[in-house]
Amino acid sequence: MGTEESRRWILVVQYVVVLGLISLGYYGANAQQVPCYFIFGDSLVDNGNNNNIQSLARANYLPYGIDFPGGPTGRFSNGKTTVDVIAEQLGFNGYIPPYATARGRDILGGVNYASAAAGIRDETGRQLVLHQILFILKIYDFIVIFSSSFCVFVLRNVYF
Repeated sequence: MGTEESRRWILVVQYVVVLGLISLGYYGANAQQVPCYFIFGDSLVDNGNNNNIQSLARANYLPYGIDFPGGPTGRFSNGKTTVDVIAEQLGFNGYIPPYATARGRDILGGVNYASAAAGIRDETGRQLVLHQILFILKIYDFIVIFSSSFCVFVLRNVYF
């Protein structure tokens, strides 16, 4: 008889623990996991930084973003980029703004510095990568101090 009662209590405790973990996972998934998110890279994560600069690498016209809310934004995709999905998974409300339009307190939540045609070879935009590296160095202490997250996506679509 004592064994049966012990099993019931163990089952009740397990049930409560599982429910607690499920609710923690559900509510924890909605909370922002890091204070800010910085993105550096090329066209695969560019979300509009090339719209206002003199460059042939632009995506602020159709068919880019044909299924994206609001139409073309400068993303070199039909919809969300990899870093957009990562930002959602980290609990951010909305997308990380491009450096070209980030102002004031927006910057404290993270910035997307990615620029299409960035690369390490002269013909693929040496200055753009150098520009991004300088930004990494400038905000490195900020990233470390505030336990921020950052991604670097460069050279993912270069042909050799």
